[in-house]
Amino acid sequence: MEKVESFEDLWIWQEARTLVRDIYTDFGNDTPAGHDYGFRGQIQKAGISIMNNIAEGFERTTDADKAKFFDIAKGSSGEVRSMYYAAEDIKYLTSDIAVQRREKAIKISKGIATLTSRFRQ
Repeated sequence: MEKVESFEDLWIWQEARTLVRDIYTDFGNDTPAGHDYGFRGQIQKAGISIMNNIAEGFERTTDADKAKFFDIAKGSSGEVRSMYYAAEDIKYLTSDIAVQRREKAIKISKGIATLTSRFRQ
C-alpha cells in the first residue's frame, strides 16, 4: 500500500472527483435537466461538497476536525444518492445511469466511513 501524502492520493477523493464529472455530464445544458437550475445547482453543490470536504478534512490537524469534515462529505454523498433517485423518477436520466451513480456514491460513502473511523477511537 502506498503512503498517502496528500488528499489527491486518497482513492475516495479520486472517486469523488469522477463523480463530480459524471454529475456535470448527466445534468449539463444539453440534458433533460438542462434548464432545471434548482435541481442542477443542488446536485452539483452536493457532489462538489463530497470532494472538497474530503480534501478539507485531510488538511485539518486535529482528529475531531478531520472526522467532522469527513462526516460532511459522507452526508453529501447521501444527498447525491437521493438526488439521483429524484432524477430517475422525473426522467432526467435512465435507471441504469442512476443506479451506476448511486453505486459509486455508496462506494465513496463506505470509504469515507472507514477513513473516519480511524479518527474516532
